[in-house]
Amino acid sequence: MATLPLAGIRVLDLSTVLAAPVTATFLGDFGAEVVKVEEPGRGDFTRGTTAGARSPYWAQEARNKKSVTLNLRTEQGQRMVRDLIPHFDVVVTNYRPPTLRSWGLDPDRLSELAPDTVLVYVTGYGLTGPYSDRGSFDRIASAFAGLTYVTGDADRDPVRSGYSTIDYMAAYLGAFAVVTALYHRDTAGGGGQVVDLALYEAGFRASEDALAAYATTGRVRERAGNRNANIVPASDFTTSDGRRISIHAGTDALFRRLSTLMGRPELADSEAYATRAARAGHAEDLYRIVGEWAAGYTADDLSKILNEADIPSSPLMSIADIAADPHYRERGTLIDVEDPEFGALPMPAPLPRLSKTPGMVRSTGPALGEHNAEVYSGVLGLSEDRLAVLEADGVI
Repeated sequence: MATLPLAGIRVLDLSTVLAAPVTATFLGDFGAEVVKVEEPGRGDFTRGTTAGARSPYWAQEARNKKSVTLNLRTEQGQRMVRDLIPHFDVVVTNYRPPTLRSWGLDPDRLSELAPDTVLVYVTGYGLTGPYSDRGSFDRIASAFAGLTYVTGDADRDPVRSGYSTIDYMAAYLGAFAVVTALYHRDTAGGGGQVVDLALYEAGFRASEDALAAYATTGRVRERAGNRNANIVPASDFTTSDGRRISIHAGTDALFRRLSTLMGRPELADSEAYATRAARAGHAEDLYRIVGEWAAGYTADDLSKILNEADIPSSPLMSIADIAADPHYRERGTLIDVEDPEFGALPMPAPLPRLSKTPGMVRSTGPALGEHNAEVYSGVLGLSEDRLAVLEADGVI
């Protein structure tokens, strides 16, 4: 097995649902040894509704992790986790600040306990500010970040993303922060540090120029459905087979190609459509023309002829479409990983793709407490008898 770039880095995953544990998953994909701390008898939320089970979701997002059980609501459990932390390069957690303080896991205490450890706190609103003690989830973070407000049709209520978009965006930010902090520690002798990442900040950072535009013009970004008021045509259209296809021909060069493909080359030279600004002022008429043309093709046929004409497009892909798509398979974006319970389980590959040190799925999500003896004996030096007592007392 090739040496992965984060081999030798030890990560303690003290988190649940969803950005923080996925941060640890991303690190594990590139070689970090990740130890996941779970509630005894119950386990992580992504295991499913049955206590201690292994769902396909768990198999995917707990890949490359080891599982230990520890009851952090007990004083003994809190002492044990503090004993563990100095042995790890990275600690990732997402408990709310009041809980962190009550358990003795707040940044000040852990920085003193483990000065060379990178401490990653992925909390709803951050460790500072008037809302820092509030809880949050992806849905709430999307609302607070302004993402939900601008998503949907103008004449309908806002909608959130169909996936936990902010959780995964925050996980990538968290993983980036970890490798940046480790680089500073290991090349500049800077020691460990605290990464303070608020969940909503991932969504806010994706808000393009909305804040700058508001500050300079007073314009508030509103919902526009699938369209962009300044880039026309760029939207989704219904095809003859009832599917939807996304087409972007908003630049002058792309619109000329589209006009020619539609058999209407004169459109690109007309006063109404020749420039981006002109098209924005005649959007409704132009969208009617493009929509009528798109309705004469199936989604797959239309995507083929558009892409052959070098006009960016794609059918709106369901997960069933993705599972069958050759590009996902041949590029390796989608891989099959052998799981002891589910067999060949398809899942997203480790991303991004590195030419010399690509990520690897070495194992799927472990059984609950599978690595208790390995970690507690190997790291803390606890005997089998001591582990038995801790288990009987409900600590592990």
